[in-house]
Amino acid sequence: MIRPIEDSDWPATWAIIEPVFRAGRTYVYSPEITEAKARSVWVNSPLATFVAEDKGEIIGTYYLKENQPGHGSHVCNCGYIVSEGARGKGIATAMCEHSQAEAAARGFRAMQYNLVVSTNEGAIRLWKKHGFKIVGTLPGAFRDPELGFVDAFVMFKQLGTEQGTDPEA
Repeated sequence: MIRPIEDSDWPATWAIIEPVFRAGRTYVYSPEITEAKARSVWVNSPLATFVAEDKGEIIGTYYLKENQPGHGSHVCNCGYIVSEGARGKGIATAMCEHSQAEAAARGFRAMQYNLVVSTNEGAIRLWKKHGFKIVGTLPGAFRDPELGFVDAFVMFKQLGTEQGTDPEA
């Protein structure tokens, strides 16, 4: 079940996102990010934050926000994290599908991932499976703690059709 986050979900949500942020391999946030700052960027700043729940346990989370304000506000952005123990079980797929439906229901015309680390092969494969295209490569845009500077991708999908094409074209 995927549902909007509640205040009481934060400790379990923080337990999922903290190790990912601390590892510094897929998100740009400092590995030293405080819990309060993490809550601000993951829950307080976005338009909406959701959790994936299984038998009362929070096993994943994602946020939905405008990618840009004003004339870019018709494009949204999302971030997703699945708990270590729930990876490989379709949770990211379910959240990706849910986020696209939620975005379309909120009037967004497209979804853009601004910085998909090139070494995050599982995410890239999943986003491509769901119709996202790599529309740009940012050379050396991400500083991996082990590999140094690696490329990042901008991935994009127009919402409203299976093929990801503009429904009004």
